[in-house]
Amino acid sequence: MKSKIAITLDEKIVEQLDYLVMRQMFKNRSQAIEEAVFEKLDRLKRGRLARECAKLDPVVEKELAEEGLRKDMDIWPEY
Repeated sequence: MKSKIAITLDEKIVEQLDYLVMRQMFKNRSQAIEEAVFEKLDRLKRGRLARECAKLDPVVEKELAEEGLRKDMDIWPEY
């Protein structure tokens, strides 16, 4: 489902959008703006994830992973 909104943009940005639409890189202004917003939101989300991952202590994460493996090894059948 899509929602209609009204936005105000700098004239130079509108000119650039119109140029891209004229070159058929986008069907219309709405498509160009929607893709730009989507990409920006995705970049922000990935940036937050990267910042959270940077907070992780690799030594602690390795210990947790190995602890989980040891528990799993106890229930795996012998081959």
